[in-house]
Amino acid sequence: MIMTQEQAFLKAQDQLASLIAFVRDASAQALRLDELERGLFSRLLQLGHSLLSAHVAAQGDGDVGETATTPEGQTCRRLPQPHARTYRSVFGPLVLSRFVYGARAGQRIEYVPLDARLGLPEGEFSYLLQDWAQRLCLQGSFAEAAGSLHDLLGLRHGVRSLEHMNQAVADSAAAFADSRPTPPADGEGELLVFTADGKGVPMRRRPQAGPRQHPRRRGKGEKANKKQMAYVGAAYTIARFRRTPEQVVQELRVADERPRRPRPCHKHVWAEMTQVSQGEAHNGRVALFAHLAGQRRRRDPARAKPTVCLFDGEPALWEQWLEEFSDTVGILDIFHVLERLWEAAYCFHPEKSPEAEAFVTARLRMLLEGNVGGVVRGLRQMKTKHRLRGPKAQALTRAANYLDNNRDFMRYDEYLAAGYPIGSGVAEGACRHLVKDRLEQTGMRWTVAGAQAMLRVRATYLNGDWEAFWEHRIAQEQQRLYGPKAAVPTLDMAV
Repeated sequence: MIMTQEQAFLKAQDQLASLIAFVRDASAQALRLDELERGLFSRLLQLGHSLLSAHVAAQGDGDVGETATTPEGQTCRRLPQPHARTYRSVFGPLVLSRFVYGARAGQRIEYVPLDARLGLPEGEFSYLLQDWAQRLCLQGSFAEAAGSLHDLLGLRHGVRSLEHMNQAVADSAAAFADSRPTPPADGEGELLVFTADGKGVPMRRRPQAGPRQHPRRRGKGEKANKKQMAYVGAAYTIARFRRTPEQVVQELRVADERPRRPRPCHKHVWAEMTQVSQGEAHNGRVALFAHLAGQRRRRDPARAKPTVCLFDGEPALWEQWLEEFSDTVGILDIFHVLERLWEAAYCFHPEKSPEAEAFVTARLRMLLEGNVGGVVRGLRQMKTKHRLRGPKAQALTRAANYLDNNRDFMRYDEYLAAGYPIGSGVAEGACRHLVKDRLEQTGMRWTVAGAQAMLRVRATYLNGDWEAFWEHRIAQEQQRLYGPKAAVPTLDMAV
């Protein structure tokens, strides 16, 4: 039975009286304050449901006559019977019965005046409930989010519905990111920096055709689940920070003596995975660099800022840099270089030994002074001199080849003098915060579509754009559903 507004108000008045009586009786019942708080909250949810029902009831049944005109100017006829739809609010579900308009019964509904008047979303979930649900989904698993919604609001939502909601929300994220205004010039640093890296995402196994087979024993080093690469990138500006090679060496050796660094300004993170759409593969690395190129057009349209790109030694990243950013300064991340130097050191000295540290420090200093060739020649000569064989010889060769192949991006003496960053800590942090902290939680497995959706929504949140994104998403959906004159209320409804 659908209540009138007056009936809903009377119910709300009874609930309010009951709520006041509950507070008055709290002392006699010796309730702890938290028990009173819980009781108040559950009763307030019931009161909110009644008041929401009262507002909906006041809007009528959407009957605007035998015919109605859609926002596109099309005339359609009222269908004989009212149609019901469920609206799931933070206070609980409401069932709305309203007249709809179309060509004739059984065909597509063209216009629903009550939905337009109320600004209902396309699906069942209210915009506020979607907002709260997605904030929970961004932090923990979909199952945990569903449990929290039940514990907090008494709402029951399935994991699958939250997954679908996440993918629907993600559909708006890329367009929103491209539409963001340029950061104010007085809040930007002198240098524009781009960095990228890859991070594996654990994937679900594809359904097995035919009868299920007994799982075989995994070989040495074989993983239980395959991973697919998510390419993670960041764009930011930063002030110059000039240092000498000796200062950098000292920073890396003694953490307490690190000077105060300039902070990145207006950092923007993003991630793309390789996807197959309509039978065609869309490379995640290519998509990420296209997105970063869009950030460059937005933040430095005249290409007036000195621009730096920081990557590790993955050849595919540098190939893509050549496609999109060849006019920028490419720098090999110094921390990946250090990893190779440590591998070389352990060919001659025990791990964590003072001798190994001295080995690395000496060669790091040479690299920072611009003497890449000297380090490469020295490593190769040491291999011959010490007559290394087997794994140690292979490790030393890998280290020497890595430095030799990337020497064009290792002019660290020039970079330090110019005040350029030489470490891709921002990319490492983005991989951790954007991918690992959410997509690699215990037991998690993803489809490509599900992982990509979560990455886009989570990137929007981490970029500090959540409220603006939500306003954008509501405006876009309302205009698509109800035309350009659709009313989009502000999200700031605090009193």
